[in-house]
Amino acid sequence: MTSDPLHTLTLGRRPAGRTLLTADWVLAWRNGTHHLVPRGEIVMEDGAVIFAGRTFPGEVARRIDFGTALISPGLVDLDALSDLDTYTLVHDNQPGWARGRIWPRSYVERGPYEMYSQQELAFQKRFAFGLLLLNGITTAAPVASLYYREWGETIAEFEAAADAAGDLGLRVFLSPAYRSGGMILEAPGKMVPVFDEEKGLQGLRDAVSFIKHQQGRHGGLVNGLLTPDRVETCTLELLKQTMAAASDLDCRARLHMAQGPLELETMQRLHGATGPQWMANHGLLSERLIAPHATYASRRDLELYAANGVSIAHSPLVSARMGSMLHSFAACRELGITIGMATDTAPPDMLMNLLMGLVACRISEKRSDAVLSADLFDAATVGGAKALGRTDIGRLSAGARADIAVFRLDDPHMTPSIDPITTLVLGGSGKVTQAVFVDGRLSMLDGKLAGFDMHDARKQAQIQFEGLMAKYPDRSWEHPPLQALFSPSYPLLAEGSDKNVEETAS
Repeated sequence: MTSDPLHTLTLGRRPAGRTLLTADWVLAWRNGTHHLVPRGEIVMEDGAVIFAGRTFPGEVARRIDFGTALISPGLVDLDALSDLDTYTLVHDNQPGWARGRIWPRSYVERGPYEMYSQQELAFQKRFAFGLLLLNGITTAAPVASLYYREWGETIAEFEAAADAAGDLGLRVFLSPAYRSGGMILEAPGKMVPVFDEEKGLQGLRDAVSFIKHQQGRHGGLVNGLLTPDRVETCTLELLKQTMAAASDLDCRARLHMAQGPLELETMQRLHGATGPQWMANHGLLSERLIAPHATYASRRDLELYAANGVSIAHSPLVSARMGSMLHSFAACRELGITIGMATDTAPPDMLMNLLMGLVACRISEKRSDAVLSADLFDAATVGGAKALGRTDIGRLSAGARADIAVFRLDDPHMTPSIDPITTLVLGGSGKVTQAVFVDGRLSMLDGKLAGFDMHDARKQAQIQFEGLMAKYPDRSWEHPPLQALFSPSYPLLAEGSDKNVEETAS
């Protein structure tokens, strides 16, 4: 056996026979935790890891040396954005309710409509899945905004999503999102919930049907996950039936909860309790539940999560961008809550999220030893896997699936270090991801995917984004022109200004 150069592997294919991967560092799983192995080796065969350690004693078909790199378990994203990130439009244009983030009553009375075509929805999923692979994410639970939908998501778009995952080689946990209610803008700053329970129940039935037909497709890459929208947009009956269905299907459910002041106000008005407390009062909290983002969770809410096995999907970058943070990663861990990581934005840079999570926790706890880089890396790997009920992903050990990310450690933008995890968390980004294997298949190499050109797709995404922006006046308060909704960061230079400068200079 001789060393094969990396380029002999074929994108989109699982290499035949035993393949040994080595690098300056390998992150292997032993005795219940990750271990760093200098010049370690990973051997995979038929989509599974058969060895993770120092020196493989058997024969292999090929040996691939990644050099100055870390061979890591693929990252797990519990809230992976699968549409175009429109929050960027209101990031510096507030308040959001005045700029299309909440349906005004006038729009609802005319009848909400789909703002994306089926082709656009299918493209979004494929483009978003490609971005995930570029950033070392091998397992994703997609999430998208329902602001731009007629009501919920559809089976057709998720059949396309399942096929995109199979074509690109991404492990997904998904089904169409549904809701029984939504927030309506009645007057400036006045938002009220409206409900149509039957729409929510039909959405649940569609999601259950989707999971039954799709579970296990594409060699096990497609997995079911029930995704009711937000706790304040769901009726009690819908959530009762959701958790019962999750038990019947033996899958997880994800429900956004304890994530903002509007939710807290709405839940107090409707139910006289926070979302977690209302769910607990009806026996709906369990280890099957994944709850993003917990940034507005009270101590009592967190204790209920801990007592009932609820997992948190932690998105520190998105939360901080909106002025909030988890209080705190360390406190939740001390309570025994399972914490998995999520990006919930584009680009889905998980390494950037790990750094933001570390910084936010240390600020919240006001001490530099409150959390370590390894704690965040655990959350992005085994924490996310545990939240999804899996022990065969998020780790590299014999018997685990061969879901692997390779991160370069010699990128000129990164500082030298003796520890690869600290180096990646403090100075890395998704751009240092060199290769990704999912179920042993080479899904990404040097920014390239199988059968999908991300450069061309980026151009198409821009066109689609601009098309959506053009519809914003229709769904914004008092329907102002587009230029009144979104202001540029700095004033635009007026035509003829250069001539005026020349005249003044002369």
